[in-house]
Amino acid sequence: MLKARTTQGRVAVTISLPPTMLKAAQARARKERRSKSEVLREAFRQYEERARTLEELYAYGEKQAKELGITSEADVERIVKEYRREHAQKSV
Repeated sequence: MLKARTTQGRVAVTISLPPTMLKAAQARARKERRSKSEVLREAFRQYEERARTLEELYAYGEKQAKELGITSEADVERIVKEYRREHAQKSV
């Protein structure tokens, strides 16, 4: 569980990091002349953005699969083989 306290419109939290990750965060902060907090906030923003993008892609894939009647890996393999067969014949 995270410990939190509010300061200047932000909530301060206590987290634990492996020593190598902490050293990397400190080095990144020094290199970019930013605080560790800024570096970690940016890391989380990027993580959250990627997670949201993946969720959207999965939802799109599920919708497409449902529309195409795909219910198994075997269906996917069959469709890919059919597509490749059709396009291989057209390029010859």
